[in-house]
Amino acid sequence: MITPHRRAARIDELDAVRGFALCGIMVVNAWQHTRQAVSDQAKVPYDVVVENLLQSRFFPIFSFLFGVSLVLFLRSAGGDRVVLLRRLAVLALIGFAHTMVNPGEVLLPYALFGLAVLVPASFLPRLAVLLLGVGATGWAVWMGGGVVLVPGLFLLGMAFMEYRPPSGLVLPVFLVSAPLGAVLTWLWVITSADGDTFVAGLYPLSGLISALAYCTGLLLLLRTPLRRPLTWALNPIGRMALTNYVAGTPVILLTLPLLTADQTHLAGLGLGAVTIAVQIAFSRWWLARFRYGPLEWVWRCLTWGELVRNRLDG
Repeated sequence: MITPHRRAARIDELDAVRGFALCGIMVVNAWQHTRQAVSDQAKVPYDVVVENLLQSRFFPIFSFLFGVSLVLFLRSAGGDRVVLLRRLAVLALIGFAHTMVNPGEVLLPYALFGLAVLVPASFLPRLAVLLLGVGATGWAVWMGGGVVLVPGLFLLGMAFMEYRPPSGLVLPVFLVSAPLGAVLTWLWVITSADGDTFVAGLYPLSGLISALAYCTGLLLLLRTPLRRPLTWALNPIGRMALTNYVAGTPVILLTLPLLTADQTHLAGLGLGAVTIAVQIAFSRWWLARFRYGPLEWVWRCLTWGELVRNRLDG
């Protein structure tokens, strides 16, 4: 039996991991926009670091957690799929508006994949969900990764919540995934110029295994005295993930001329660090006064079709 204390601790860990993923996504997004704007420029050392250690390492975590969150939401809604459909439909509207500002962002695909994959999967036995998740993820890796990874990761997140693997697996999973991710990344670096057909699946595979190592590594750190400062910084961002993710877009787009003027591309790292620091401060300030972030509150109100109370009692 999971006690309320252990359940709350696990929710805190989910928020911390989500916040961690969001921080990485912010840095990678700033880099990607910079590279797209100066595509004819030769790679600099920072490009190599981001491409091989950060890119494709954080969005898998975020996608996996989306599947986890869907199960949590469905349970809180008493298994009401109609409410779940409304939740995903509202996310699709938010994602569509976001795409109009910044084409290629993930919120709209998340909503559409959720409607097409997660809602039907919520009727299936958990073993079927797990097998479909493994199969869909394996196929997506073979196809070269990218957005096609999302449905499989959604399903794996759902299966994770249904099976609830013991926390004792975190250390052995980290001990296996960390060196394996490093080896796969090294293989990608040395073979990416050879044109081997296997290379197409090697990069997303290295990203997934590295993401697993990053995630379990953070969970291990949360078991040390670093738990307090890590949760202090990461949990507020994780609880306001939608607001912070969307807010990162105008920050990047407005500063893009400055980012592209920097030949080292390190300005993107600086922008990411400053943005994350501001988001930590703002999220902590906001959550001391309100239950939900601004966009999270709008999302919840539209999902339930009523004005949800947000301000905390003084």
